[in-house]
Amino acid sequence: MTNFETVDFFTDESLVPDPYPYFDHLRSKCPVAHATPYNVLAITGYDEALAVYKDPAFSSCVSVAGPFSGMPFGPGDTDDVTDLIEQHRGSVPMAEHITSQDPPVHTRTRSLLNKLITPKRLKENEDFMWRLADQQLDTFLDKGSCEFLTSYAKPFSLLVIADLLGVPLEDHEEFKSVFALETVGELGAEAPTSHNPLEWLNEKFYAYIEDRRRTPRQDVLTELAQAKHEDGSTPEIEDVMNLSTFLFAAGTETTTKLVSSAMRFIGDNPGSERLLRDDRSKIPAFLEETLRLESPVKSHFRMARTTTKIGEVEVPAGTTVMLLPGACNRDERKFPESNSFRSDRPNVREQIAFIRGVHSCPGAPLARAEGRISLNRILDRMSDITISAEHHGPADNRNYAYEPTFIMRGLSELHITFAPVG
Repeated sequence: MTNFETVDFFTDESLVPDPYPYFDHLRSKCPVAHATPYNVLAITGYDEALAVYKDPAFSSCVSVAGPFSGMPFGPGDTDDVTDLIEQHRGSVPMAEHITSQDPPVHTRTRSLLNKLITPKRLKENEDFMWRLADQQLDTFLDKGSCEFLTSYAKPFSLLVIADLLGVPLEDHEEFKSVFALETVGELGAEAPTSHNPLEWLNEKFYAYIEDRRRTPRQDVLTELAQAKHEDGSTPEIEDVMNLSTFLFAAGTETTTKLVSSAMRFIGDNPGSERLLRDDRSKIPAFLEETLRLESPVKSHFRMARTTTKIGEVEVPAGTTVMLLPGACNRDERKFPESNSFRSDRPNVREQIAFIRGVHSCPGAPLARAEGRISLNRILDRMSDITISAEHHGPADNRNYAYEPTFIMRGLSELHITFAPVG
C-alpha cells in the first residue's frame, strides 16, 4: 500500500497505472497542498487551477522542468524573484520553447502560430486527415486485430502534424521511420537518431526554413519561413525551428494519447460503440469526456514571481507550483460523479486538459478534429471493437500499462480486436 504522505510523485512507479487516488488524497487535504519530497505546491482543484493560469504573477519558466529547473533560489529568499528568473531562465531545460516563455516573448512567439494555424490551413489539414485515416486503416484492417498505438494512433497523429507544418510528402516515410518505429524498437541501436529524435527534428526544420528563405516555393513551409512578428520583424531561423519542433512533438504525443484513450473506453464499453455508431453527433462530447477523465498532460509547472495567494493559501515568491490537469478535471465541485465516464455531461467542454490562459493549447482544434475524424472512420470500417483479453486480461480485471513519466498520461500499448466492415 503506497503511503501518499511520503510518496515521491516524480519517481514512484506505483502511481503510474492509476495516479487518481493520490490526486484525491491531495485534494482531500486542500486543493492547494504541499506534496512530494520536493515540496512543490500541488494544485488539484479546478477553480484554483484557473486562478493560476490567469494570474501573471506565475511564470511559465519551469513549465516542463518543475522542481528540477536548477534555479539557484527558492521560497523565502525575497518577495519578488522576477529579476532572478530572467537572470537564470536560459539555463532551465526547454527554456527555448514556447511552453516555457512568458509575455512579451511568449506573445511574439504565439503570433507566429496565428499565421500558421489559420482556418484555411486547418480545413486543408482536415481534408488530409480523412484520406490519411483510410490509408492507415488499410494497413491492418483485414487482420481483425492490432496494437492500436503503433498501427494507427502514432503514425496518424505524426503525419497530421507533418502535413500541418508542410513537411513535403516525399519526406513522410522518413518521419514515420524515425518516430513511429523508434517507439517499438525496429530501428534498434543502429538508428542514428534513436538517442535524440528531437535533435533530428531540429536539424530537419532548420534546413527546411533556411531553404525556403533562400528559395521560396508555393508551400506551407515557405509561409512558415516567411512569417513575421506583429511588429513586422523577421524571427531568427532558430526561433521558428524551435516553434516547429515543439509543435511537432507536442502535437504528436497529446493526440496519440487522446485517440488511444477514446478507443480504450469504446473497447471496454460496448454500449459506447453502439451509441456513437448510431449518432455521430455524440462523438465530440465523447472526446471531451475522454480528455476530462484521462487528461494527456499529467503535470506541468509554474513559479510564483511575487509573494501572492491561490485562494486562501499564501504562496511565497520562488515557489514551484505543480498543476495537475487530470486531478482538476476530477474535482467533484466542478464535475459531479467525477470518476465516472459520462459523455452526456452538460459542462464537459469546460474541462482543462488543453490548459487555460495565455498558454492554452493552440493545437486544441487540431486535436479535436483528429479525434472526431478518427472515430468516424473507425466506426465506418470496424465493428464489435473489444479489448484483447489475451493482452489486457478479462473484462472484469483489465491490466493496462502506462508510460512511466510524471509529465504525460498515456497508454504504452492497446491491443484490440474487431470485425472489419465492408
